[in-house]
Amino acid sequence: MKNIIILGSTGSIGRNTLEVVRNLKDKFRVIGLSSNSRWELLANQIGEFNPCYVAFNNNQLVEKLQGRFPPGKFKTITGNNCLEEIVSKQEADIVVSAVVGAVGLPAAIAVLEQGKTLALANKEALVMAGHIIMSLAGKDQILPVDSEHSAIFQSLQSGKPGEVKRVIITASGGPFYDYPEEKLSSVGPEQALKHPTWQMGQKITIDSATLMNKTLEIIEAKWLFDLTVEQIDVVIHPQSIIHSMVEFCDGSVIAQMGIPDMKVPIQYALTYPERKALKVKPFDLSFIGNLTFKKPDMEKFPALKLGYQAAREGGTIGAILNAANEVAVQAFLNGKIRFTEIVTYVEKVIQNHHFIKNPCLEDILAADAWAREEIRKCLF
Repeated sequence: MKNIIILGSTGSIGRNTLEVVRNLKDKFRVIGLSSNSRWELLANQIGEFNPCYVAFNNNQLVEKLQGRFPPGKFKTITGNNCLEEIVSKQEADIVVSAVVGAVGLPAAIAVLEQGKTLALANKEALVMAGHIIMSLAGKDQILPVDSEHSAIFQSLQSGKPGEVKRVIITASGGPFYDYPEEKLSSVGPEQALKHPTWQMGQKITIDSATLMNKTLEIIEAKWLFDLTVEQIDVVIHPQSIIHSMVEFCDGSVIAQMGIPDMKVPIQYALTYPERKALKVKPFDLSFIGNLTFKKPDMEKFPALKLGYQAAREGGTIGAILNAANEVAVQAFLNGKIRFTEIVTYVEKVIQNHHFIKNPCLEDILAADAWAREEIRKCLF
């Protein structure tokens, strides 16, 4: 029986993780949950899974959450460092980081420093501080939860690191890949949130529509698998059946395939190196029919250019890119900017920032704060 803490338990990845745990009750025990604001759903999760600790940094709602339960049922952890505090609980074996954005970075560092296993869906931690994260990680201490990086991780087991020629990250293309370029500036949040194959939170769904999600995944793959930028390709695959591929030096290409279902990579991260039975939709290629692939259009979706730039140059660019994008996406969701302006503003902030080649954690956090303030000045 392994003890699990789930950061971001009320989000899409968090809910799927709890579904996996629900089906493997004899293998895992949830001892900690966290949420940002969805207190009613969090309360339901607490009632079912009985965690010892709950991180909930919302002073206006914490009393409502606590009022649903008798005193002493669990310890409530609040404050700006609540995620770092909850992952530091000694009895935890695995931490699933399913939070969105830069908030996941300090917690990821704390998990690794204490020698716990990090099941990582929060790609922003590696985007911002990949050199720091990987310097702390032992072998197989970070297990990828993203479907693409889980696919690469699984495919890499077919060879040795020195035999890898390249990895091929697949992208659904989002809802607008075949949309006329001249009409992209007029699309609204409701259209952008209709992802064709995956059910995800708002932030990652918008990132998928701009292909910024692939931008972050390029940087994540570089650090997670110790790759050069030249070893990372992106291909558009609208059916989302092949989740990513690895090409080896002998020309063999190993792909991980399956029906789009986040429970599959989540469960593999939790049970690695074993596999356990999981109820998913049957995989029937004759029913699926055609699998199609397209080269990404970097002029129509310029976010990918920023991804390769950030992966190549490193330093503080990842932190700047991530922070500016978080603010720009929220501005789009709030109706403040156009869809096509998301990447435009991010690129502008990157161009204006003071680049640091080998940043320490303080430099990265300072760059993150600067980028948020800088893009707000541009936007408002």
